[in-house]
Amino acid sequence: MPQLLLELFSEEIPARMQAGAARDLERMAREHLAAAGFLPEALKTFAGPRRLTLVVEGLPIAQADRKEELKGPRVGAPPQALEGFLRKAGLTQDQLVERDGVWMAFIEKTGRPTTQIVAEMVEAIIRGFPWPKSMTWGASKLRWVRPLKRILCVFDREVVPFAIEGIEAGDVTEGHRFMRVGYGWGGQPFKARDFDEYAKGLLDHFVVLDVEERKSRILEGCKTLCFARNLELVEDLGLLEEVAGLAEWPTPVLGDMDPAFLDLPGEVIRTSMRTHQKYFAVRDPATGGLAPHFITIANVQSADGGKVIAEGNAKVLSSRLSDARFFWDEDVKVGFEPWLDKLNGVTFHAKLGTMAERVERIVALATWIAPQVGADVEKAREAARLAKGDLASQMVGEFPELQGLMGGYYAREFGLDADIAGAIRDHYKPQGPSDAVPAAPLSVAVALADKLDTLAGFFVIDEKPTGSKDPYALRRAALGVIRTILDGGHRLPLLFAGGSALLGFVRLFKSGMLNVSLRPDAPLPEDEDSRAARAVVYDLLAFFADRLKVTLKDQGKRHDLVDAVFALGDDDLVRIVARVEALDGFLKTDDGKNLLAGYKRASNILKAEEKKGWKAQGGREILPDASAPEVQLHDALRMIEKPLADALAAEDFTAAMRELAGLRGPVDAFLDGVFVNSDVPAERDSRLKTLAAVRDAMGQVADFSLIGG
Repeated sequence: MPQLLLELFSEEIPARMQAGAARDLERMAREHLAAAGFLPEALKTFAGPRRLTLVVEGLPIAQADRKEELKGPRVGAPPQALEGFLRKAGLTQDQLVERDGVWMAFIEKTGRPTTQIVAEMVEAIIRGFPWPKSMTWGASKLRWVRPLKRILCVFDREVVPFAIEGIEAGDVTEGHRFMRVGYGWGGQPFKARDFDEYAKGLLDHFVVLDVEERKSRILEGCKTLCFARNLELVEDLGLLEEVAGLAEWPTPVLGDMDPAFLDLPGEVIRTSMRTHQKYFAVRDPATGGLAPHFITIANVQSADGGKVIAEGNAKVLSSRLSDARFFWDEDVKVGFEPWLDKLNGVTFHAKLGTMAERVERIVALATWIAPQVGADVEKAREAARLAKGDLASQMVGEFPELQGLMGGYYAREFGLDADIAGAIRDHYKPQGPSDAVPAAPLSVAVALADKLDTLAGFFVIDEKPTGSKDPYALRRAALGVIRTILDGGHRLPLLFAGGSALLGFVRLFKSGMLNVSLRPDAPLPEDEDSRAARAVVYDLLAFFADRLKVTLKDQGKRHDLVDAVFALGDDDLVRIVARVEALDGFLKTDDGKNLLAGYKRASNILKAEEKKGWKAQGGREILPDASAPEVQLHDALRMIEKPLADALAAEDFTAAMRELAGLRGPVDAFLDGVFVNSDVPAERDSRLKTLAAVRDAMGQVADFSLIGG
């Protein structure tokens, strides 16, 4: 079947927008084609520095003819209703058909040529394209990310005739801006009437269309250059993605830098290369440290093998690294104390005070967390006090992504304790799902304090994430807390019995009284502010529960199991996850599945009777004339009572599940062989108490009523 080829050729498209643009083009094309009744065999989009491309396989020459059936007013309806229907249908009354007392219109619609539909689709896509930022140019009212130069649009090897704001569709595109076949300037035009001609023509004119192929060429070229010089590439997937969007004919070039710069922290060198110049760093495999070289990705293949390109880029890098050395030299003359003074003038958030006030809150919280995670309290206090100091340094002012990391380097440079330096360095960790969590106890204390302060503060001012919006990265902060606690096995309660640290922290913070001398776990009076603070904390705990569900779901665990365990009011994440994992394994067994079904039957009976006013009063005693299933279940409950309590106390939840499994047979026999709602009040009360005991026993492990199945 015929093929559609569309290329929207413009000035340079920002690399960060290209992947999203390809997805948007695919989505919009599918929507328009589906609205026209087309189901293409294949549809693919490409994005590059100067072009967006769409190729669609398997479109018909025209829409199929179709018959539309319109239902009108009932026969005998007011004339105005009939007249309105006739206008809508474009028919006269004698063309209507009466069916079941209703006027019906049958309209034959001839299918439109696909070229007409494509022309309308392309114009709608161009005019409605959702660029994050767009512009107009010249006298045109058209908006595009950069000036749109050409539109190539061919269907079934023929040009689709249309024009938008003076740009006529055709079958011509152009190759590389500078490189060309033969002599002369680049930008050499060529014709293409289908995708094969188009892709081959681009390659012949020094343009690699597919971004994945561009990335592959970059990576392979870099590794080849490194192999020839006995070096190793420092791989950077984010940078690879970016430079693949900057060059149509990516050509790696190896350059040299002054080895004297290697005494700067490696992260400073790499960040300077990456942020300003888009260079890849290389390392010396013998030492594992950075080598005095770099790789830049040129957009041309030069006759001298890139020698001039390498020399020019080396000069630029030398200037950048000279600036970085100046920042370092100036910073080490200053030190933390003057930086901390400057934080009084740095606003963290308009409603949350200055960065200096935030530091005080982090210090107070880290002081409480430290003993919970095995860290030295005084070191935790000092590390938390210094953690944000580097925000006032010149280096972090130039490279904000080095915050924390530079603080660690400066702490070592100033001769501070190695543990404190490590805690300053790592307190932002983890900064994403692939980033490692802090491992040292002191680092854990400061990192948790930092994230909990952020979460509590923004929850207090009701700046919580909504939908896809999370401007303060609170979801990431919560996942960071969860990962840090779970990966390290830290027994840190998020809600303290009788007033948790977080609750006290929020209460003090809410009332504006927090200072370094106050304990965050101070007892809470039952006043209005404290009740409001409790509401914030429980809201925050629910947020943690949602994030934990995401974490466990990624590990294949069911979200309803998390709900069932959280319903117990536990705030120890390590214990919660252990319960969930044991519960997940138990419910995959026959005993678990059948006991859950029995629980639900028992729970439904109890709910119905409790609605009628029944309550368990007094102890659970077996009647003298009780049936065998009643006696059997009564004995089973009595037998597991202590082992179940011991297993839960020891946090051996697998053993607890084994004890519950012992109830499976007696519960089944009881429910199948005993009529619970006996006419004899004593029998009914005894049997309901037995079912309530089953519910209570299982409820010690989880709230089984929240589990599906």
